[in-house]
Amino acid sequence: MITNKEGSCMTSHHKFSLRSLLVGSALALLPVAFAPAAFAETVLDRGNVDDPESMDPHRTSTMAEGNLMRDLFLGLTAHDAAARTIPGAAESWDVSEDGKTYTFHLRADARWSDGSPVTAEDFVYSWRRVVMPETAAEYAYMLAPVVNAEDITAGKKKPEELGISAKDKLTLVVTLNAATPYFLDMLSHQSTYPVKRENVEAFGTDFTKPGNLVSNGAYKLAGFVPNDHITLEKNPEFYDAANVAIDKVNYYPTADNAAAVKRFEAGELDVNRDFPTEQTADLKAKFGDQVRVGPILGTYYYGFKTDKAPWDNPRLRQAISMLIDRDFLAKKVWQDTMLPAYSFVPPGIEGYTARAPDYADKDQIDREDEAEKILTELGYGPSSPLKMEIRFNTSDNNSNTAVAIQEMLRPFGIEVSLVNADTKSHYGLLEAKGNYDVARAAWYADYVDPENFLALCKTGTGNNYTQYSNAEYDGLLSKAAAAEPAERLKLLSDAEEIGVARDLCVMPLMYYSYHNLVSAKVGGWQENVMDIHPTRFLTLN
Repeated sequence: MITNKEGSCMTSHHKFSLRSLLVGSALALLPVAFAPAAFAETVLDRGNVDDPESMDPHRTSTMAEGNLMRDLFLGLTAHDAAARTIPGAAESWDVSEDGKTYTFHLRADARWSDGSPVTAEDFVYSWRRVVMPETAAEYAYMLAPVVNAEDITAGKKKPEELGISAKDKLTLVVTLNAATPYFLDMLSHQSTYPVKRENVEAFGTDFTKPGNLVSNGAYKLAGFVPNDHITLEKNPEFYDAANVAIDKVNYYPTADNAAAVKRFEAGELDVNRDFPTEQTADLKAKFGDQVRVGPILGTYYYGFKTDKAPWDNPRLRQAISMLIDRDFLAKKVWQDTMLPAYSFVPPGIEGYTARAPDYADKDQIDREDEAEKILTELGYGPSSPLKMEIRFNTSDNNSNTAVAIQEMLRPFGIEVSLVNADTKSHYGLLEAKGNYDVARAAWYADYVDPENFLALCKTGTGNNYTQYSNAEYDGLLSKAAAAEPAERLKLLSDAEEIGVARDLCVMPLMYYSYHNLVSAKVGGWQENVMDIHPTRFLTLN
């Protein structure tokens, strides 16, 4: 093992000796056909749920996109193999006593994949681009802690007024509205990654295409065949390229979980995220430790279109929520690989008290009785049915969940129709604030803080698919942003009680566990509550 200057452990792939030097010299004289297998290109094949909607880090929002962006780009901070925050494009930083000013010192050896240096100005340009209304970044709100960010996104101020500046080529200064405890963790998210200005301006929206995309991460984009695969190749300009073991990684869209399992069994996939949970026992019997299941900071939820009748009525939303048996979903549909959820923020965040509705502790029969009374008061029942459409992105698990909920609601006069679409189309509709009744979605923590979940229900947030808007809720989030740590967590908890427990800005159904298939030949894979596994830290045996 060797240790880099940040103190993180890396596996050394180069051990030099006189003997190896002599053998290497002799082999150099042999024809290429006789080169040993050890010199063959190392290729990792990863299942990745679905194709990305975009390869522009500032316009991405799904997990599949996040996996790609982490391999292609590098933020000021990054995730290590265990999803801990480590230095990224910045090798160090200083923080003012009041916690409002961060001075980042960029790596002198940081390079774009075209060999040009990564500078502080690259981050200034990129962060301004994120918050500009024209960019329409789903995650523009991520930079809300930065001075003037929200006003710029709202069109009230100019991008040049954002609280970020380049002191010199390698020194970046960021000014915050208030001390923000999760700020450094947040900077590992793709919304804060740099893009190269010259390429964006030269190619416009085509700057993300193979041959045009210039990135600063461990890999560079080599090919993209829609609905087939995306190929990334090791970036020789990456500052830590010597410690990147995988030469090439192919990402395959694997929305069909059952087909992905067959590909894994055939050796066509080395890694795949998700599998049909009804097969969990059989898969464990067949693949043993290659089946990885464990807790993750993520919530599986349904969202009502809260600005559309009749779903704009919180009482109706509550009635439907009470009729859904989450224990059945978690235990039977998902085969005990999920946990029932009533709060949006999952357990596991130290110091935070999640808020759930009062019926969370009641028996399912009592919930159903209460829900039936509400439906009757609202004029719904078997003789006057409520029609409801559930939309979900294609996967066996999502389909089984929707069918189970359809059956749960049927006896109470709720006629549910199901509409499924591929992930790109499904989330495209939600991000465009399109028309629907109820839609399936999920949220995985971008950083370990309740604000990361609760910000989704803030008025105008890009990922606020349900269009929920409540001034009291927004006000609590704003107060929390400027509060001391203990008071901050209490204010966020109060906000969850209003927005989630009372109003169901989202309807939590289950807390996720990760369900991964990882080949025994893959090394460096560390389970973690973020389910983040950058390829740069993996090896192939």
